[in-house]
Amino acid sequence: MSADPLAGSPEPGPAPIAGDERAPDFYIVGHPKSGTTALYEMLRSHPEIFMPDFKEPRYFASDLPSRFREPRASGLPAETYEDYLALFAPAEPGQRVGEASTAYIWSREAPAQIARARPDARIIALFREPASFLTSLHLQLRQIRIESAPTLRQALALEDARRAGRELPPEMAGWPEVLLYRRRVRYVEQLRRLHDAFPPEQVLVLIYEDFRVDNEATLRRVLGFLGVDQTPTLSSSEANPSIRMRSRALDDAVRNLATGPGPVVRSARRALKTVVPPDARERLRRLIWRGVVFGNPRPPDEALTLELRREFREEVIALGEYLDRDLAGLWGYDRLP
Repeated sequence: MSADPLAGSPEPGPAPIAGDERAPDFYIVGHPKSGTTALYEMLRSHPEIFMPDFKEPRYFASDLPSRFREPRASGLPAETYEDYLALFAPAEPGQRVGEASTAYIWSREAPAQIARARPDARIIALFREPASFLTSLHLQLRQIRIESAPTLRQALALEDARRAGRELPPEMAGWPEVLLYRRRVRYVEQLRRLHDAFPPEQVLVLIYEDFRVDNEATLRRVLGFLGVDQTPTLSSSEANPSIRMRSRALDDAVRNLATGPGPVVRSARRALKTVVPPDARERLRRLIWRGVVFGNPRPPDEALTLELRREFREEVIALGEYLDRDLAGLWGYDRLP
């Protein structure tokens, strides 16, 4: 394993053409659970902007294993740079073309790779208060079955073992870095990589909490940054809300009923198909998943939240100084007991 956990896979990276105008001309690179999906959904409804239906192409994060990097177009992985560019072929002449990949913010290679393809690209980076970010990230990784630890406290306690390749879910046996939560909160380092690749005027830094408080003002700022009309009314969005997996065993049972083998399960599925129309079956499936397997998040672990805020206080102060903004005040880090 690499000495640096975030060095990732030794696979060769993409080979974009320097200054390739076919590549997207803007990129949303902010952290997951920090407003990236909501911003993506809002921007793609703007008549002067094209973003593909597929979010998270991750193509330029060449230091990530390919199964986490490659886009899926028509159900198949993109094997070439041309496949990646094909995602943007439907764009109309004159539209601003963009994509959103949260992996780019913590990839060491992505900023330079993007700059090689589009040195004039505009970058939108989103950051969130660290403790709430990690809490939501843990819930998301549980939801998509990457994280096996039921609580964030348990997941954090496993980080040393996971760094050494132990205590990993089978899906993450080859790439434990995804579950090293503390490594995600290296905000200043991540911004410096972006600024090493692009001049400051091409990088827009957004704070998730600003976006939540004044959706419309943040969106106008983004539209101005992209040089498109700021007058269209775009519906605000809270996409990808945090939810809690009540039980992985329940999730396994529902998945087995939907797709599993075995004569009893197959007979049950056939009987259901004969009496329930396809649309109703899909609604029923979603209702069961949301009502039985998943639920609203539990209240945050207040003691853990305080521990994390104390741990990340210096990082928050450093980010505030880097951005010339009082983030310690905004996030309450100046009032820690």
